[in-house]
Amino acid sequence: MKNLTKGKPIKLILQFALPLFIGQLFQLCYSLVDTRIVGETLGESALAAVGATSTLSDLLMSLLMGILNGFGIVIATCFGAGNERNLKKAIGSTLLFGSFAAVFVSILSLGFLSPILHFLNISTALLPSARAYISIILAGLLTATFYHICATILRSMGDSFTPLLFLILSTLLNIFLDYSFILYLHMGVAGASLATVFSQALSAVLCFLYMRIKYPQLKLSKEDFTPDKELYKRLLSTGFSMAFMSAFVQLGTFSLQTAINSFGTNIIVAHSAARKASSIFMMPWSVLGATLATFCGQNLGAGKYSRIKKGLRDTLFLTWGWSVCVILITYTLAPQLIRAITATNQREIIETATLYLKVNTIFYFVPSVICLFRNAMQGFGDSKTPVFSSALELLTKVAAAFLLAPAIGYWGIIVSEPIAWFIMVIPLVVNTVRNPVLRKEDRA
Repeated sequence: MKNLTKGKPIKLILQFALPLFIGQLFQLCYSLVDTRIVGETLGESALAAVGATSTLSDLLMSLLMGILNGFGIVIATCFGAGNERNLKKAIGSTLLFGSFAAVFVSILSLGFLSPILHFLNISTALLPSARAYISIILAGLLTATFYHICATILRSMGDSFTPLLFLILSTLLNIFLDYSFILYLHMGVAGASLATVFSQALSAVLCFLYMRIKYPQLKLSKEDFTPDKELYKRLLSTGFSMAFMSAFVQLGTFSLQTAINSFGTNIIVAHSAARKASSIFMMPWSVLGATLATFCGQNLGAGKYSRIKKGLRDTLFLTWGWSVCVILITYTLAPQLIRAITATNQREIIETATLYLKVNTIFYFVPSVICLFRNAMQGFGDSKTPVFSSALELLTKVAAAFLLAPAIGYWGIIVSEPIAWFIMVIPLVVNTVRNPVLRKEDRA
């Protein structure tokens, strides 16, 4: 466990963020391995079927992860304040509510899967493969969520390294199972989703067992699962705020996917590949944003407000430096990156994906601010502004899907992201500057 309330902020942030970054990199490998193997072994139609439904699984996991990240902020605040009783109760509530939420979302999404796939405009040719893939992913939501519950608890108390080890093991298993299920058992796209679920289940079980053995102080009693009205209020307020924030972001992408799916297989594959590349480029922001949420939560609990301000400022400079690197990478290596992701040489796919990346990465300085500010604000107690900002993003993308895309085609999808960024960053900047936490004197 690591205390983030003592020591040089930027050094602590980087030390904490590095295992998170490696972990997200391996987590992204789940998706990239599926994409590469499916495209290489089953062809572009199967790859399009997977890409056409990926926004649905991303949306649901984003909702669940938002809840857990919000709970994690409360755990971090209790840890920073040294309140062991509330810490254990917060952990017990996270285990209980997180598992229930995963089961509920899984059952609900499977029950309404047919109308959801219809809403996504998935073509008749792609529908059987798309249904086979996404049904298994949705049925296995609990396995992925339970791993993230354990990882959230450990990270909130400063241990970002342990979850990484089990995630690496899970990723390697996923690669092995992908090839086994698809090439040798001939299970098609269903094999790719089964490989992901099985590997996630293993990492969840191992992480939980390790946590109980390594940290005896985390062993909970029946009393720790007993509802505490005041603590539940804090958990649900922060958890649902983070959930809505994440869900609004993914709902916007979900809305855009309905328009993208009407443009044909090549555009679907191109956009899926471009979004995979974007996920790689944006990963440092999301990692530093998640780190800031924990950093701010612990320092808020300890009453060290000046450290929050310094940590936010120094981290922002880091993300801007990375944005410059991304622009250089995009304008020199984008076609090669798209080929590596899709295993295709089709000119339309490569050129369309490259165009998306070249237009979007120019404006990356703006979403870097968004990612850091909305996570930091959650960490130091402002749960409303990030949700409002994300709602603006959702409205912009819905407008793009139903107005811009029909009018100017795929260009409407491309420009929707920068337009949304410039609109949603305004309330974040204004309310961060005005936030009273950043003006308080440190508690003695």
